[in-house]
Amino acid sequence: NLLTGLARNTPRQEQIWSRLFGTTSATSEQGGCMGVVHGVRGRDVAAIVMPSWGAVVAADGVVPWLVVDPAGVPVEPVRRFLTDFVARGYRPGSVRSYAYGLLRWWRWLQAVGIEWDQATSEEARDLVLWLKQAAKPRRSPRTLSTATAGTINPITRKQYLNDQYKPRTVRHSNAVVRSFYEFYLEIGEGPLVNPVPREHGRNHRPNEHHNPLEPFRPEGRVRYNPKVPKQKPRAMPDEQWKELFAALRSNRDRAIVAASVSNGARATELLGVRSADLDWGEQLVRVFRKGTQAEQWLPASPEAFVWLRLYLAELGDPLSPDQPLWQTLRRRDRGDGLRRQPLNYEALRAVFRRVNTLLGTNWSMHDLRHTAAIRMSRDEKLSLRDVQAILGHAHLSTTADVYMLEDDAEVVRRVHLHLANQHAQPQIPPVTAGYNDRDLAVLFGGGLR
Repeated sequence: NLLTGLARNTPRQEQIWSRLFGTTSATSEQGGCMGVVHGVRGRDVAAIVMPSWGAVVAADGVVPWLVVDPAGVPVEPVRRFLTDFVARGYRPGSVRSYAYGLLRWWRWLQAVGIEWDQATSEEARDLVLWLKQAAKPRRSPRTLSTATAGTINPITRKQYLNDQYKPRTVRHSNAVVRSFYEFYLEIGEGPLVNPVPREHGRNHRPNEHHNPLEPFRPEGRVRYNPKVPKQKPRAMPDEQWKELFAALRSNRDRAIVAASVSNGARATELLGVRSADLDWGEQLVRVFRKGTQAEQWLPASPEAFVWLRLYLAELGDPLSPDQPLWQTLRRRDRGDGLRRQPLNYEALRAVFRRVNTLLGTNWSMHDLRHTAAIRMSRDEKLSLRDVQAILGHAHLSTTADVYMLEDDAEVVRRVHLHLANQHAQPQIPPVTAGYNDRDLAVLFGGGLR
Protein backbone atom coordinates (compact mmCIF):
# COMPACT_ATOMS: atom_id res chain seq x y z
CA ASN A 1 0.00 0.00 0.00
CA LEU A 2 2.88 2.37 0.77
CA LEU A 3 4.47 1.79 -2.64
CA THR A 4 1.10 2.17 -4.34
CA GLY A 5 0.57 5.47 -2.57
CA LEU A 6 4.05 6.61 -3.61
CA ALA A 7 3.05 6.37 -7.25
CA ARG A 8 0.26 8.88 -6.61
CA ASN A 9 2.49 11.34 -4.71
CA THR A 10 3.40 14.76 -6.00
CA PRO A 11 6.85 15.29 -7.55
CA ARG A 12 7.99 17.16 -4.41
CA GLN A 13 6.85 14.30 -2.14
CA GLU A 14 8.67 11.88 -4.41
CA GLN A 15 11.86 13.92 -4.07
CA ILE A 16 11.61 13.83 -0.28
CA TRP A 17 10.99 10.07 -0.35
CA SER A 18 14.01 9.47 -2.58
CA ARG A 19 16.23 11.60 -0.30
CA LEU A 20 15.13 9.63 2.75
CA PHE A 21 15.44 6.13 1.29
CA GLY A 22 17.79 6.57 -1.69
CA THR A 23 15.25 5.37 -4.28
CA THR A 24 13.35 6.98 -7.11
CA SER A 25 10.70 6.03 -9.61
CA ALA A 26 11.28 5.67 -13.31
CA THR A 27 9.83 9.12 -14.05
CA SER A 28 11.17 12.20 -12.35
CA GLU A 29 10.33 15.88 -12.57
CA GLN A 30 13.78 17.47 -12.92
CA GLY A 31 13.62 18.90 -16.37
CA GLY A 32 14.72 15.66 -18.01
CA CYS A 33 18.05 15.75 -16.20
CA MET A 34 17.36 12.99 -13.69
CA GLY A 35 18.13 9.31 -13.96
CA VAL A 36 19.06 6.24 -11.95
CA VAL A 37 22.70 5.43 -11.27
CA HIS A 38 23.32 2.08 -9.52
CA GLY A 39 19.90 2.27 -7.85
CA VAL A 40 20.49 5.79 -6.49
CA ARG A 41 19.12 8.95 -8.01
CA GLY A 42 21.63 10.85 -10.11
CA ARG A 43 21.62 13.73 -12.58
CA ASP A 44 22.94 13.85 -16.08
CA VAL A 45 25.08 16.85 -15.20
CA ALA A 46 26.35 17.39 -18.73
CA ALA A 47 22.77 17.79 -20.02
CA ILE A 48 21.87 20.59 -17.61
CA VAL A 49 21.72 24.08 -19.11
CA MET A 50 22.19 26.91 -16.63
CA PRO A 51 19.41 29.48 -17.11
CA SER A 52 20.16 33.19 -17.39
CA TRP A 53 17.97 33.86 -14.38
CA GLY A 54 18.22 37.11 -12.40
CA ALA A 55 21.15 39.50 -12.13
CA VAL A 56 23.47 41.29 -9.70
CA VAL A 57 22.70 45.00 -9.51
CA ALA A 58 24.18 47.95 -7.62
CA ALA A 59 22.03 49.31 -4.79
CA ASP A 60 21.94 52.58 -2.89
CA GLY A 61 21.12 51.18 0.56
CA VAL A 62 23.27 49.53 3.19
CA VAL A 63 24.03 46.61 0.90
CA PRO A 64 25.93 47.92 -2.16
CA TRP A 65 25.09 44.90 -4.35
CA LEU A 66 21.93 42.78 -4.51
CA VAL A 67 20.74 39.68 -6.35
CA VAL A 68 17.43 40.29 -8.10
CA ASP A 69 15.03 37.93 -9.87
CA PRO A 70 13.90 38.37 -13.51
CA ALA A 71 11.27 40.87 -12.32
CA GLY A 72 13.92 43.03 -10.63
CA VAL A 73 12.80 42.11 -7.10
CA PRO A 74 15.66 41.43 -4.63
CA VAL A 75 15.97 37.81 -3.54
CA GLU A 76 15.12 38.10 0.15
CA PRO A 77 17.27 35.24 1.56
CA VAL A 78 20.31 36.60 -0.26
CA ARG A 79 19.55 40.18 0.82
CA ARG A 80 19.39 39.13 4.49
CA PHE A 81 22.69 37.28 4.22
CA LEU A 82 24.46 40.14 2.44
CA THR A 83 23.18 42.59 5.06
CA ASP A 84 24.85 40.51 7.76
CA PHE A 85 27.90 40.17 5.51
CA VAL A 86 28.23 43.97 5.27
CA ALA A 87 27.73 44.35 9.04
CA ARG A 88 30.76 42.08 9.59
CA GLY A 89 32.95 44.68 7.89
CA TYR A 90 33.43 43.28 4.41
CA ARG A 91 34.19 45.68 1.57
CA PRO A 92 31.89 46.35 -1.41
CA GLY A 93 34.16 44.32 -3.68
CA SER A 94 33.70 41.24 -1.48
CA VAL A 95 29.94 41.84 -1.34
CA ARG A 96 29.84 41.93 -5.14
CA SER A 97 31.89 38.74 -5.38
CA TYR A 98 29.60 36.89 -2.95
CA ALA A 99 26.52 38.21 -4.74
CA TYR A 100 27.69 36.70 -8.02
CA GLY A 101 28.48 33.41 -6.29
CA LEU A 102 24.97 33.26 -4.84
CA LEU A 103 23.44 34.23 -8.19
CA ARG A 104 25.15 31.20 -9.73
CA TRP A 105 23.82 29.03 -6.89
CA TRP A 106 20.27 30.37 -7.39
CA ARG A 107 20.47 29.70 -11.11
CA TRP A 108 21.64 26.18 -10.36
CA LEU A 109 18.68 25.60 -8.02
CA GLN A 110 16.37 26.84 -10.77
CA ALA A 111 17.96 24.40 -13.23
CA VAL A 112 17.55 21.36 -10.96
CA GLY A 113 14.18 22.38 -9.51
CA ILE A 114 15.13 22.56 -5.81
CA GLU A 115 14.15 25.22 -3.30
CA TRP A 116 17.05 26.93 -1.56
CA ASP A 117 16.00 25.74 1.92
CA GLN A 118 15.71 22.10 0.74
CA ALA A 119 19.13 21.80 -0.91
CA THR A 120 21.41 18.94 0.11
CA SER A 121 25.02 17.99 -0.53
CA GLU A 122 23.84 16.32 -3.73
CA GLU A 123 23.09 19.72 -5.26
CA ALA A 124 26.47 21.09 -4.14
CA ARG A 125 28.26 18.06 -5.53
CA ASP A 126 26.48 18.24 -8.90
CA LEU A 127 27.23 21.96 -9.21
CA VAL A 128 30.93 21.20 -8.77
CA LEU A 129 30.71 18.49 -11.44
CA TRP A 130 28.88 20.89 -13.76
CA LEU A 131 31.45 23.65 -13.28
CA LYS A 132 34.27 21.25 -14.12
CA GLN A 133 32.87 20.50 -17.57
CA ALA A 134 30.92 23.65 -18.48
CA ALA A 135 32.13 26.69 -20.38
CA LYS A 136 31.81 30.15 -18.90
CA PRO A 137 29.14 32.33 -20.52
CA ARG A 138 30.45 35.18 -22.64
CA ARG A 139 28.72 38.41 -23.59
CA SER A 140 30.22 38.20 -27.06
CA PRO A 141 32.05 35.41 -28.92
CA ARG A 142 35.83 35.41 -29.08
CA THR A 143 37.47 36.97 -32.12
CA LEU A 144 41.25 37.48 -32.10
CA SER A 145 41.66 35.51 -28.87
CA THR A 146 40.13 32.34 -30.34
CA ALA A 147 43.51 31.07 -31.57
CA THR A 148 45.32 31.74 -28.28
CA ALA A 149 42.71 30.71 -25.66
CA GLY A 150 44.20 28.05 -23.39
CA THR A 151 47.60 28.09 -25.09
CA ILE A 152 51.02 29.03 -23.67
CA ASN A 153 52.58 32.32 -24.65
CA PRO A 154 56.08 31.58 -26.01
CA ILE A 155 57.56 34.80 -24.56
CA THR A 156 56.07 34.94 -21.06
CA ARG A 157 55.43 31.18 -20.73
CA LYS A 158 52.06 32.03 -19.21
CA GLN A 159 48.84 30.35 -20.23
CA TYR A 160 46.14 32.42 -21.86
CA LEU A 161 42.75 32.27 -20.17
CA ASN A 162 40.22 29.88 -21.65
CA ASP A 163 36.48 29.52 -21.14
CA GLN A 164 36.68 26.81 -18.49
CA TYR A 165 36.06 27.38 -14.78
CA LYS A 166 39.30 27.25 -12.81
CA PRO A 167 39.69 25.27 -9.54
CA ARG A 168 39.90 28.54 -7.59
CA THR A 169 36.50 29.57 -8.99
CA VAL A 170 34.99 26.27 -7.87
CA ARG A 171 36.48 26.62 -4.40
CA HIS A 172 35.21 30.19 -4.14
CA SER A 173 31.73 29.01 -5.14
CA ASN A 174 31.80 26.38 -2.40
CA ALA A 175 32.99 28.92 0.17
CA VAL A 176 30.19 31.35 -0.73
CA VAL A 177 27.45 28.71 -0.56
CA ARG A 178 28.79 27.25 2.68
CA SER A 179 28.96 30.69 4.32
CA PHE A 180 25.40 31.44 3.17
CA TYR A 181 23.99 28.30 4.79
CA GLU A 182 26.09 28.73 7.93
CA PHE A 183 24.30 32.05 8.45
CA TYR A 184 20.88 30.43 8.20
CA LEU A 185 21.89 27.51 10.39
CA GLU A 186 22.89 29.97 13.12
CA ILE A 187 19.52 31.72 13.04
CA GLY A 188 17.61 28.44 12.86
CA GLU A 189 16.36 28.64 9.28
CA GLY A 190 17.13 26.77 6.08
CA PRO A 191 18.10 23.07 5.91
CA LEU A 192 19.25 21.20 9.00
CA VAL A 193 22.63 20.34 7.44
CA ASN A 194 24.94 22.57 5.43
CA PRO A 195 24.90 21.40 1.77
CA VAL A 196 28.65 22.07 1.55
CA PRO A 197 30.07 19.91 4.38
CA ARG A 198 33.58 19.59 5.70
CA GLU A 199 35.46 16.32 5.97
CA HIS A 200 37.27 15.37 9.18
CA GLY A 201 39.57 12.44 9.67
CA ARG A 202 38.79 9.62 12.06
CA ASN A 203 39.68 10.08 15.73
CA HIS A 204 40.52 13.70 15.04
CA ARG A 205 39.82 16.65 17.28
CA PRO A 206 39.86 20.10 15.67
CA ASN A 207 43.02 22.08 16.47
CA GLU A 208 44.47 19.27 18.57
CA HIS A 209 48.00 20.21 17.41
CA HIS A 210 47.41 23.95 17.48
CA ASN A 211 50.40 26.25 17.90
CA PRO A 212 49.50 28.82 20.60
CA LEU A 213 51.48 31.46 18.70
CA GLU A 214 49.19 31.19 15.65
CA PRO A 215 45.46 31.98 15.30
CA PHE A 216 42.87 29.21 15.26
CA ARG A 217 41.75 28.10 11.82
CA PRO A 218 38.85 25.85 10.76
CA GLU A 219 40.15 22.35 10.12
CA GLY A 220 38.88 19.83 7.61
CA ARG A 221 38.73 20.41 3.86
CA VAL A 222 35.48 21.17 2.12
CA ARG A 223 34.33 17.88 0.67
CA TYR A 224 33.97 18.91 -2.97
CA ASN A 225 36.86 21.37 -3.20
CA PRO A 226 39.16 20.58 -6.14
CA LYS A 227 42.90 20.71 -5.63
CA VAL A 228 44.62 23.86 -6.85
CA PRO A 229 47.94 23.26 -8.65
CA LYS A 230 50.77 25.14 -7.01
CA GLN A 231 51.98 27.92 -9.27
CA LYS A 232 55.34 29.62 -9.17
CA PRO A 233 55.56 33.42 -9.16
CA ARG A 234 55.63 35.00 -12.60
CA ALA A 235 58.72 37.17 -12.41
CA MET A 236 59.40 39.37 -15.42
CA PRO A 237 62.97 39.16 -16.77
CA ASP A 238 64.83 42.45 -16.92
CA GLU A 239 64.92 42.58 -20.73
CA GLN A 240 61.19 41.98 -21.02
CA TRP A 241 60.54 44.56 -18.30
CA LYS A 242 62.46 47.14 -20.33
CA GLU A 243 60.44 46.27 -23.45
CA LEU A 244 57.14 46.60 -21.57
CA PHE A 245 58.15 49.94 -20.04
CA ALA A 246 59.25 51.29 -23.43
CA ALA A 247 55.88 50.33 -24.96
CA LEU A 248 53.89 52.50 -22.52
CA ARG A 249 52.43 55.61 -24.12
CA SER A 250 51.93 58.06 -21.25
CA ASN A 251 53.76 59.32 -18.18
CA ARG A 252 50.78 58.26 -16.06
CA ASP A 253 51.19 54.65 -17.16
CA ARG A 254 54.95 54.80 -16.62
CA ALA A 255 54.46 56.23 -13.13
CA ILE A 256 51.99 53.61 -11.92
CA VAL A 257 53.97 50.72 -13.44
CA ALA A 258 57.26 51.98 -11.96
CA ALA A 259 55.63 52.34 -8.54
CA SER A 260 54.17 48.83 -8.69
CA VAL A 261 57.43 47.14 -9.69
CA SER A 262 59.35 48.97 -6.94
CA ASN A 263 57.15 48.09 -3.93
CA GLY A 264 54.89 45.26 -5.10
CA ALA A 265 51.63 47.00 -4.20
CA ARG A 266 48.48 45.43 -5.61
CA ALA A 267 46.63 47.13 -8.44
CA THR A 268 43.58 47.91 -6.30
CA GLU A 269 45.82 49.36 -3.59
CA LEU A 270 47.61 51.68 -6.01
CA LEU A 271 44.37 52.76 -7.66
CA GLY A 272 43.10 53.86 -4.24
CA VAL A 273 46.01 56.25 -3.65
CA ARG A 274 44.98 59.91 -3.23
CA SER A 275 46.99 63.07 -3.71
CA ALA A 276 47.51 63.32 0.06
CA ASP A 277 49.02 59.82 0.16
CA LEU A 278 52.35 60.94 -1.30
CA ASP A 279 55.38 61.83 0.79
CA TRP A 280 57.69 63.50 -1.70
CA GLY A 281 60.50 64.10 0.78
CA GLU A 282 60.80 60.50 1.95
CA GLN A 283 59.59 59.07 -1.37
CA LEU A 284 56.78 57.07 0.23
CA VAL A 285 53.32 56.09 -0.97
CA ARG A 286 50.49 55.36 1.47
CA VAL A 287 48.21 52.47 0.57
CA PHE A 288 45.36 50.74 2.34
CA ARG A 289 45.87 47.02 2.32
CA LYS A 290 43.43 44.76 0.56
CA GLY A 291 41.15 42.96 3.01
CA THR A 292 42.35 44.43 6.29
CA GLN A 293 42.29 48.05 5.05
CA ALA A 294 45.35 48.66 7.23
CA GLU A 295 47.25 51.85 6.45
CA GLN A 296 50.85 51.35 5.34
CA TRP A 297 53.51 53.61 3.85
CA LEU A 298 55.52 51.89 1.13
CA PRO A 299 58.76 53.10 -0.43
CA ALA A 300 58.88 53.80 -4.16
CA SER A 301 61.88 54.16 -6.42
CA PRO A 302 63.22 57.61 -7.42
CA GLU A 303 62.32 56.79 -11.04
CA ALA A 304 58.68 56.28 -10.03
CA PHE A 305 58.55 59.74 -8.44
CA VAL A 306 60.18 61.30 -11.52
CA TRP A 307 57.49 59.87 -13.78
CA LEU A 308 54.86 60.83 -11.22
CA ARG A 309 56.02 64.45 -11.27
CA LEU A 310 55.89 64.49 -15.09
CA TYR A 311 52.40 62.99 -15.04
CA LEU A 312 51.06 65.56 -12.56
CA ALA A 313 52.58 68.38 -14.61
CA GLU A 314 50.66 67.16 -17.66
CA LEU A 315 47.35 67.21 -15.78
CA GLY A 316 47.49 70.97 -15.47
CA ASP A 317 44.88 71.47 -12.76
CA PRO A 318 46.25 70.57 -9.31
CA LEU A 319 44.55 67.70 -7.50
CA SER A 320 42.84 68.26 -4.17
CA PRO A 321 44.23 66.24 -1.23
CA ASP A 322 41.26 63.81 -1.21
CA GLN A 323 41.11 63.42 -4.97
CA PRO A 324 42.27 60.08 -6.49
CA LEU A 325 45.82 60.35 -7.77
CA TRP A 326 45.32 58.40 -10.98
CA GLN A 327 43.01 60.12 -13.48
CA THR A 328 41.96 59.39 -17.04
CA LEU A 329 43.97 61.22 -19.68
CA ARG A 330 40.86 62.34 -21.53
CA ARG A 331 37.97 64.32 -20.12
CA ARG A 332 34.51 62.80 -20.22
CA ASP A 333 31.06 64.29 -19.71
CA ARG A 334 29.11 62.37 -17.06
CA GLY A 335 26.37 64.98 -16.82
CA ASP A 336 28.42 67.63 -15.00
CA GLY A 337 30.61 68.86 -17.84
CA LEU A 338 33.93 67.65 -19.21
CA ARG A 339 35.98 66.21 -16.36
CA ARG A 340 38.71 63.69 -15.85
CA GLN A 341 37.47 60.52 -14.17
CA PRO A 342 39.33 58.34 -11.63
CA LEU A 343 41.25 55.53 -13.29
CA ASN A 344 39.56 52.19 -12.60
CA TYR A 345 40.77 48.62 -12.89
CA GLU A 346 39.20 48.02 -16.30
CA ALA A 347 40.97 51.06 -17.74
CA LEU A 348 44.26 49.81 -16.30
CA ARG A 349 43.66 46.41 -17.90
CA ALA A 350 43.11 48.20 -21.22
CA VAL A 351 46.60 49.70 -20.89
CA PHE A 352 48.09 46.22 -20.58
CA ARG A 353 45.99 44.91 -23.47
CA ARG A 354 47.48 47.53 -25.79
CA VAL A 355 51.01 46.72 -24.65
CA ASN A 356 50.48 42.97 -24.92
CA THR A 357 49.11 43.33 -28.45
CA LEU A 358 52.20 45.31 -29.44
CA LEU A 359 54.71 42.92 -27.83
CA GLY A 360 52.89 39.63 -28.37
CA THR A 361 52.81 38.94 -24.62
CA ASN A 362 50.16 38.40 -21.95
CA TRP A 363 51.55 40.25 -18.94
CA SER A 364 49.21 41.56 -16.25
CA MET A 365 49.47 44.10 -13.48
CA HIS A 366 49.87 41.32 -10.90
CA ASP A 367 53.03 40.14 -12.67
CA LEU A 368 54.67 43.37 -11.55
CA ARG A 369 53.96 42.44 -7.93
CA HIS A 370 55.60 39.05 -8.48
CA THR A 371 58.58 40.73 -10.15
CA ALA A 372 59.07 43.14 -7.25
CA ALA A 373 58.79 40.31 -4.71
CA ILE A 374 61.33 38.13 -6.53
CA ARG A 375 63.79 41.01 -6.81
CA MET A 376 63.52 41.81 -3.10
CA SER A 377 63.74 38.16 -2.01
CA ARG A 378 67.00 37.70 -3.95
CA ASP A 379 68.62 40.78 -2.45
CA GLU A 380 71.01 39.68 0.30
CA LYS A 381 70.58 43.02 2.09
CA LEU A 382 66.85 42.38 2.67
CA SER A 383 65.57 39.79 5.10
CA LEU A 384 62.51 37.64 4.46
CA ARG A 385 60.73 39.61 7.17
CA ASP A 386 61.38 42.82 5.21
CA VAL A 387 59.81 41.30 2.11
CA GLN A 388 56.80 40.12 4.11
CA ALA A 389 56.22 43.60 5.53
CA ILE A 390 56.41 45.29 2.11
CA LEU A 391 54.11 42.76 0.43
CA GLY A 392 51.59 42.91 3.28
CA HIS A 393 51.43 39.15 3.95
CA ALA A 394 49.82 38.15 7.23
CA HIS A 395 52.07 35.11 7.67
CA LEU A 396 55.78 34.73 6.99
CA SER A 397 55.13 31.24 5.59
CA THR A 398 53.15 32.80 2.72
CA THR A 399 56.15 34.83 1.63
CA ALA A 400 58.53 31.89 2.00
CA ASP A 401 56.31 29.35 0.22
CA VAL A 402 55.53 31.59 -2.75
CA TYR A 403 58.67 33.60 -3.39
CA MET A 404 61.58 31.61 -1.92
CA LEU A 405 61.56 29.23 -4.88
CA GLU A 406 64.16 28.60 -7.54
CA ASP A 407 63.37 30.06 -10.95
CA ASP A 408 63.10 27.31 -13.57
CA ALA A 409 64.86 29.40 -16.20
CA GLU A 410 67.75 30.12 -13.82
CA VAL A 411 68.05 26.44 -12.87
CA VAL A 412 68.13 25.42 -16.54
CA ARG A 413 70.77 28.07 -17.24
CA ARG A 414 73.02 26.78 -14.46
CA VAL A 415 72.63 23.16 -15.59
CA HIS A 416 73.50 24.11 -19.18
CA LEU A 417 76.57 25.90 -17.84
CA HIS A 418 77.47 22.81 -15.84
CA LEU A 419 77.19 20.57 -18.91
CA ALA A 420 79.29 22.97 -20.98
CA ASN A 421 81.99 23.01 -18.31
CA GLN A 422 82.07 19.22 -18.29
CA HIS A 423 83.12 19.16 -21.95
CA ALA A 424 85.52 22.07 -21.54
CA GLN A 425 87.49 20.50 -18.69
CA PRO A 426 90.93 19.13 -19.72
CA GLN A 427 91.38 15.38 -19.63
CA ILE A 428 93.49 14.35 -16.61
CA PRO A 429 95.82 11.41 -17.33
CA PRO A 430 95.12 8.30 -15.26
CA VAL A 431 97.03 7.89 -12.01
CA THR A 432 98.45 4.55 -13.13
CA ALA A 433 100.34 6.00 -16.10
CA GLY A 434 104.04 5.01 -15.89
CA TYR A 435 103.59 2.48 -13.04
CA ASN A 436 103.82 -1.29 -13.13
CA ASP A 437 100.44 -2.96 -12.64
CA ARG A 438 101.92 -5.70 -10.43
CA ASP A 439 103.51 -3.14 -8.11
CA LEU A 440 100.20 -1.24 -7.80
CA ALA A 441 98.36 -4.50 -7.06
CA VAL A 442 100.72 -5.20 -4.17
CA LEU A 443 100.43 -1.64 -2.90
CA PHE A 444 96.60 -1.33 -3.06
CA GLY A 445 95.63 -4.97 -2.63
CA GLY A 446 94.22 -5.38 -6.12
CA GLY A 447 94.41 -4.16 -9.63
CA LEU A 448 93.33 -0.65 -10.58
CA ARG A 449 90.92 -0.06 -13.41
